[in-house]
Amino acid sequence: MSSFSNPHYMYLFDLKNGKKKLAYGQSPEDALDILGLRLTDEEMGEIVKDKFIKISQRHLQEYVHLLG
Repeated sequence: MSSFSNPHYMYLFDLKNGKKKLAYGQSPEDALDILGLRLTDEEMGEIVKDKFIKISQRHLQEYVHLLG
C-alpha cells in the first residue's frame, strides 16, 4: 500500500520547560509512538502529551524558535 493513501502530519507538542517538540505521524498518538522510538524515557516524560498543535510543513519556519 502506498504511503500517499495514509496522510501524515506535523505536530508540535508542548514540553514542561516551555519549549515545543516536533513530531510526525498519521495522528498525535502515532507521532508520539514514533518519538518514543528515538527518545529516552526521560525525554518522553518531558512531553505534555495532550497539548499540541497540528502544523503544515509550509509553516514550520514560524515555529523553529520554539523548538527545544
